Amino acid sequence: MTVTRVTTGRTVAQSLRRGLLVLLGLGLLGTAVDLVLLDHYEDVWQMPPLVLSGGSLLIVLWAGLGGGRTAIRALRIAMVLCIVSGLAGLALHYNGNREFQHEIDPDLAGWALFSKVVTAKAPPALAPAVMAQLGLLGLLYTYRHPEFEARIESQEEKS
Repeated sequence: MTVTRVTTGRTVAQSLRRGLLVLLGLGLLGTAVDLVLLDHYEDVWQMPPLVLSGGSLLIVLWAGLGGGRTAIRALRIAMVLCIVSGLAGLALHYNGNREFQHEIDPDLAGWALFSKVVTAKAPPALAPAVMAQLGLLGLLYTYRHPEFEARIESQEEKS
């Protein structure tokens, strides 16, 4: 006997959306734990990714538990802030590494300088990009979210 399971487009989309939210939550949790273990709170400029990771994780839980449109809007805002934080972190880490490399070798320039800066271990120049990636993942979760699609459909029915 063969059992075939028919899945609708909505069911597949719901499963994918749920999976995105789980990945986002795990990524935010992992990032927050990593930042705490690395003592990434010694300076004011180091706080935003930690605060955003923790706050965004709470919003993810809220959205996952059916927080409605307000939770989705809050998640969108948090994800844009994560992207901004990631880009700012890239600039801060890069500039810090560049200054350090210039102190070691003032004659270093061009590709040699860039190569040394982006491969430095402390601070890792490209690590802040994870915040931007998580922000993009969260925005993907909110894209055409059913909470907003239902409103569009009901407005079309009234017309």
